[in-house]
Amino acid sequence: MRENVLPIVVFSVLFGIALAMLSESKKRPMLEFTESMAETMFKFTNIIMYFAPFGVGAAIAVTVGHLGVDILKNLFLLLCTLYMALTAFILLVLLPIALFIKIPIKNFVKAIKEPVSIAFATTSSDSALPTALENMERFGVPRHIVSFVIPTGYTFNLDGTTLYLSLASIFVAQAAGYNWGIGEQFLVGLSLMLTSKGVAAVPRASLVILIATATTFNLPLWPIMAIYGIDELMDMARTSVNVVGNTLASCVIARWEGEFDDQKALAYEE
Repeated sequence: MRENVLPIVVFSVLFGIALAMLSESKKRPMLEFTESMAETMFKFTNIIMYFAPFGVGAAIAVTVGHLGVDILKNLFLLLCTLYMALTAFILLVLLPIALFIKIPIKNFVKAIKEPVSIAFATTSSDSALPTALENMERFGVPRHIVSFVIPTGYTFNLDGTTLYLSLASIFVAQAAGYNWGIGEQFLVGLSLMLTSKGVAAVPRASLVILIATATTFNLPLWPIMAIYGIDELMDMARTSVNVVGNTLASCVIARWEGEFDDQKALAYEE
């Protein structure tokens, strides 16, 4: 059966709103059940990912056998495009924001260097969370702000992941011979903004979102199997950008609230 992920997202949003309107005693059992179910499915996905390389390796072999080695060149170009897009995002979006809120860039880089390195090595934003919280608090962001903004951002502020999913969706469409217009690309981007929430905790879980998106828009799955061959390299970059975006977001909120400690930021030492 071909699943459509958008109705599931709409149902989930409405269900969450209805649940929030209940009294604490009525919604607590459902919250505990759904939280337990979510953690179980994260572990389930991790188990599947241990065996996925065997199936993906076979899929890549079949793809290369049918399409030739040119697909490998296209995958390399996709990888380069992602790194250039993420670099452009940092330089053209995040850096101007950091300059606008007047934080010391050099010390900010020192503060995020360790959590970004952990995220790059593990391909999981959650593994970098404790270090990011500690370093940003030392950098001058109050505890009550950093402890709310960064964990929340891991669900709603996945800059790198959203950029990756957009590029990968276009790659899949082009590989399948589709020539999407601006309207279709906008619709895909909007869908990815909604469906990509909550994937930061599970390495390569964004592939699940990509498969659901491909199914929704009637795209073939074989290009996604080819992408899996380089997904580890792509996951490193997009997860690192997720961490950079969330740590900067905590500084933005602290400055907005007038609680950013400039003296701590200027005196920050590793």
